[in-house]
Amino acid sequence: MSETHSRFATIAIVDTNGLLRGQKTRGADISGLLEQGPGMSPVQLALDPTDDILDMPGVTDDTADFHDATLAVDAASLRHIPFERDEDSPLYLAEFTGEAAAFCPRALLRKVLGRVRDAGLRPKVGVELEFTLFDETPASLVAKGYDGLTTATAHPSHDLIIYQAAQSRFYAAVADMCGPLNIGLGKMHEEIGGGFMECCISATGALEAADQSALLKNFLRVLAMGQDKTVCFMPRWSEEADSQSMHIHVSLADAEGEPVFWNAQAPDRMSDSFRQFIGGMQTYLPALMLIFAPTVNAWRRFAPGTFAPPAFSWGVENRTTAFRVVGHGARSLRVENRLPCSDANPHLVIAATLAAGLAGIEEGLEPSAPTRGNGYVPGVAQGPALPDGMNAAIEALRGSSLAADWLSPRFVETFSATRADQARKFEGKTLIDERRRFFELG
Repeated sequence: MSETHSRFATIAIVDTNGLLRGQKTRGADISGLLEQGPGMSPVQLALDPTDDILDMPGVTDDTADFHDATLAVDAASLRHIPFERDEDSPLYLAEFTGEAAAFCPRALLRKVLGRVRDAGLRPKVGVELEFTLFDETPASLVAKGYDGLTTATAHPSHDLIIYQAAQSRFYAAVADMCGPLNIGLGKMHEEIGGGFMECCISATGALEAADQSALLKNFLRVLAMGQDKTVCFMPRWSEEADSQSMHIHVSLADAEGEPVFWNAQAPDRMSDSFRQFIGGMQTYLPALMLIFAPTVNAWRRFAPGTFAPPAFSWGVENRTTAFRVVGHGARSLRVENRLPCSDANPHLVIAATLAAGLAGIEEGLEPSAPTRGNGYVPGVAQGPALPDGMNAAIEALRGSSLAADWLSPRFVETFSATRADQARKFEGKTLIDERRRFFELG
């Protein structure tokens, strides 16, 4: 149901960085916009977080006319922004149509989900989001030159109740915020660095999980600003701090709702389809790693001692692997993709994970032997190695037949071009330069 009685409603897309971009529009116009869709320039998908325009063929180059493309507004996405007055609070998510749909994150996930449904399968996805809370404002960040920053807690504090209780105002505000935004908040806790936190979204449909993740990331920032704090999603904001990630939990059901990954008689209760799903991730995700690590800062995460996977490995209840098999019942057995960085776009991450896994099932791909023991120890992890840096990941994506097939050739062209431009612009620059670009909005 549309909010035609409201004074304003916000219509927003999720950009390539996972940021919401859109406009307030008169409530009386919503019915018409649900039918015809507003216009927005696809240049929105060529922006870095602080609006540096990246090279995107046909969109920002010498052939570009900066035209508007039509958005499709998703009426079912309606929720309310808790920081707005009631008459201004409705929020709808939208996606590009026409040619721009080929590189629009939400449209691409919808495309992948169409193929998943055609295969008679229904995914459920849960998401873990890691971030760091700082006692800093935009003004203090500039005054300090983005250096010598103060985290909300002083010490590493994994699950430390003292800090969780001390920050109860923030935790309560997060829970209050999630209600009107229709975010299924499953868990919150302190992580392993000063100010380091995690919020978890309970398993739901894949598109809804991606939408909730984007909403939570955006409005956590808004919440922090209102408390004179800053939330940072940079994967490695400091070389001394632990890395930050976004873990994706995936399970599959058939058209009747029966679990696909479970076989009570098989080793580790893993069905053939489950093994093949992991085999597909091991086979195809090395070429899609740029989606999981989309910024120059993200590649700082993959360093020794950061709890980042060193290879495309898998294991049963093994947190040192990229793909962790977790769960002990038919409806809880799932795979956790631990590769994505905290600044990745959730729609693209989920689309890539499902595409690779489903291709594995379709092709009957078997995974490597599982990794047993500490996969961070050299030589222990079983599986393909990570790409050797961002430039190697860019070239791998350009050569990916899976990305061209399941996502689109145009996505491969545009996404790789913007990432290559970002890599060029940061050559010779420092971590402080990365903070200036990504700290608050990355």
